Formats: sequence, structure tokens, C-alpha cells
Amino acid sequence: MRALLVYPEYPLTYWGFQHALKFINKKAAYPPLGLLTVAALLPDCWEKRLVDMNTDRLRDKDILWADYVFISAMAIQRHSASNVIDRCRKLGIKTVGGGPLFTSDPEDFGHVDHLLLNEGEITVPAFLRDLEEGREQHLYTTDQYAELEHSPVPRWDLIKTKKYASMNIQYSRGCPFSCDFCNITALFGSRPRTKSSGQILRELEAIHASGWRGSVFFVDDNFICNKKQLLEEILPSIKNWMQKRGYPFNFLTEASINLSDDERLMTMMVEAGFRSVFIGIETPDENSLAECKKSQNRNRDLISCIKKIQRYGLEVQGGFIVGFDSDCPSIFNRMVDFIQESGIISAMVGLLNAPKGTKLYQRLSGEGRITEEFSGDNTGLAMNFSPKMNKEILIRGYRKIVTTIYSPKHYYNRVLSYLKNSGGLRPKCIVINPVYILAFFKSIIRLGLIGKERFHFWKLFLWSLFRRPMLLPAAIKYSIFGYHFRKIYESFCNNAGPEFDGDI
Repeated sequence: MRALLVYPEYPLTYWGFQHALKFINKKAAYPPLGLLTVAALLPDCWEKRLVDMNTDRLRDKDILWADYVFISAMAIQRHSASNVIDRCRKLGIKTVGGGPLFTSDPEDFGHVDHLLLNEGEITVPAFLRDLEEGREQHLYTTDQYAELEHSPVPRWDLIKTKKYASMNIQYSRGCPFSCDFCNITALFGSRPRTKSSGQILRELEAIHASGWRGSVFFVDDNFICNKKQLLEEILPSIKNWMQKRGYPFNFLTEASINLSDDERLMTMMVEAGFRSVFIGIETPDENSLAECKKSQNRNRDLISCIKKIQRYGLEVQGGFIVGFDSDCPSIFNRMVDFIQESGIISAMVGLLNAPKGTKLYQRLSGEGRITEEFSGDNTGLAMNFSPKMNKEILIRGYRKIVTTIYSPKHYYNRVLSYLKNSGGLRPKCIVINPVYILAFFKSIIRLGLIGKERFHFWKLFLWSLFRRPMLLPAAIKYSIFGYHFRKIYESFCNNAGPEFDGDI
């Protein structure tokens, strides 16, 4: 058999970093880890190729080469995934769909030959058994969750790692919390399942053997779901591995705010090479936190928790949401003040949406408030339900937040505040990379000479150069990030219509 694995194209998104990638001549932020894992689940005797449409063009001859085209996608890739399916049908090649998009909306993809829903470690082998016996079915699904010790090392040989800004790896699936707007528990359950330290080291070794040096993203939705295993097994193993190989990687991941409660865990994460953590803050409003069942964020000083994590040497990236039923118009100024005070540089602010499978979707559907399909975009003006707040006021307030926090003045103030006050930013070793030297000179031209942020860019640049020269690479990186974030929000704010009078 010949299997072509296709990852559909992303539109411009906050986490796509498309504007920032141009500075370092990369095509995409992350490779398709799910498809690389599926490739490892397919028989060794099959021929396999992978086309990531974010890095390479999908040609008809690629499709015609294959017996089956395996497509994995998230909701935001729906349009591109549908185009790929249509092309395969016209060329007479069978399709196999899996991943969050197909699992959440299987009824929309009856024209896909085979749907392998839920977790591939269970449904892919079932499909392969039936295929071998000549009785393959249209739909494969399960209410069981895979134990991750059966998950193979992804097939890193199928991609060109140099086209990406970061590699990725998965340690756990599932989350013990039940935020009502989040579909993670619907997809992966509430019982966290983890890989062993041996598996993690084998995967790190495979990435290292590919020649990669740089950022590695642990894609877990809550990396700290099993603190005992992290402290006793995983982090010590990663630390030793990193020391032996001269710290080739730096890690980032996602976690819940209660990370701030465990000083030993934060210390060990930093010692193991972790530099950044994304945390769902959502809102500074206690009533809205109660409404969305964000229990882990309630009854705590969120600013103090964030500052503590930063002091331990972890950059905090934050997710924020407006549009809860409990929100009132004061939330917009409160959100801006919170983000500025917290020093969170990468603050992803989005309008509330209700993905299928979530408790929020069930409630709003019962109330007759679902109005359209969930787009999957974390930023932008789309909402798939009718909010309680006047929608015009909500949209205007949302625009005010993002145009303020990503204006050069506010953004660079946060960067400078973070660099002055955070701990652990000194790299353990300096790697001279021509790609990043080129990015440095591009930033001088694009941001320092012709950009609207040039005054703030040079202020940060000179402060770093003369006060904290070891932090100059970080200052350049955050400047480039800020350019990307501003461009993303400009894409809809500049076409906001006559009711919007903001300036980004």
C-alpha cells in the first residue's frame, strides 16, 4: 500500500506566527505531530509520504501516487481539508479522515471513504485489520481512551525539520478540569494518561537525531496533570538527557495556574529546560470564572500567581476570553489593565465560542442560542452563538482590548517589564545560528527603520544592549512576535466598519 498523509493549510492565525516566520525563513511554526504518529502506526511495509500544505504544495501527482490519502485537521483547517477531500474524489483516490475536525463533526464528512475518529492508537489498528481482511468500514469510533504506552515514536524522517520554527512532542492526554467552553475532555477525557520517561527520551532522541536544535513544544493541554510522575520520573530524566547533550533544546508547554503553587515543580521544569508556559487565564472577573467552571482560577490572586511563575524563570503566555454571560462593559478596561499589570507578553484575547461536545455548547443549544458553525479561530470577530451583552458593544470592546494591548507603547512596556523582573532568562549555552543572525538584521530594517514601532523598538534594543546584553536575543524575539500579533489583529480591525474608531 501507498499512504499519502496530508496536513491541510492554516489560515493566518495568532499561533500560526506567519508574519514572524518570515524573519527566520521558516514555513510553519510546528509540524503535524498527529500525522507523524499515525504514520508510525501504519505497517512498516507500506510506502509513506507526508505533505504539510503549510510548507509544501499538494500536487495532483502526489495524490495519484497514493492508494489512500490520510487527512488530519482541526476545525480551523476545515476549508482546506474539504478542498483536499474534493480533489481526491475527483482523482478517484480513497480518503481517510481523522483528528479533531472529523471527530467533532463526522456527520459533515459522509463523503470521506473512511473516518477514523477519536484516538488513532485504537481506531487505526481496527481499520488496518479490516483492510487486510477486505471488510473495511466507513466509520471507526470508540468510547475508550488509549493508554499512551502503546503510542509509537513519530516518523520524523517524513518531514524536513528545517522548514519549521519548532518541533513538538506529547507527554499526556486528558485534563482533570472541566471548563465548560473547552472540548479537551470531550476529545480526550478527564483522566490524564501519560507516557513513560523511556518513551519521552526515545522521542527526544529521535528529534535530536533528525538534526534539530532549538524549541520543542510539549503539546499537552495540561502538562502538570500528574505532578508526582513529573517530579520523580519525567523531569529528572529530561534534565539528565539535556545535560549530557549540551542543552540542544528549550521547551515550552501548557499548564494550569496551580503550577504557581508548587515551587519545586517550577524549579525542576526550568532546570530541565522549560522556558515558557501557556496558561488559560480567561478573565479577571470572578463571576465569569464561576460561570465557565474555571475552578482552578477562582479565589486566588491571579496577578501574584503569574508574577511568581515569571520569577522562577518561566515566561507566561496567556489565553483570555470576553463574551461570557456574566461580563459587563467594564470587563474591557479591566482586561487591558490586568494584561498590562501581569506582564504577559503573548496575550491571546478571543471572543467566547462554543465548540461541539462542550458543556457550553449543550447549554446554549438548549437555550436556542447557537447560530452558526464553530470556526476554530481563537482570534477574530466570529461567534457561533448569541451573547447576552449587546453584540455591537461586545465587538467594540473586544477591538478596544486588542488594539490597546498590541499598540507599540503597551506591548513594548510589557516586554520591558517582563525582561526586567523575570528570572532564569540567561541561556545555559549560546548557539550561533545564521538563521537568527539574519532575523536580527531583518528586525533592524523592518521594525527599527520603517515600522511604526521603531521608537519603542530602539528603546528596548538599547536597554538590552547596555543593561542586559544577554537578553538582547529575547528582546529581538519579542519584538518580532509583537509585529506578528499586531498584524493579526490589524487584519480584522482595519476592516472593522464605521462603528470602530480605534487605532492599532
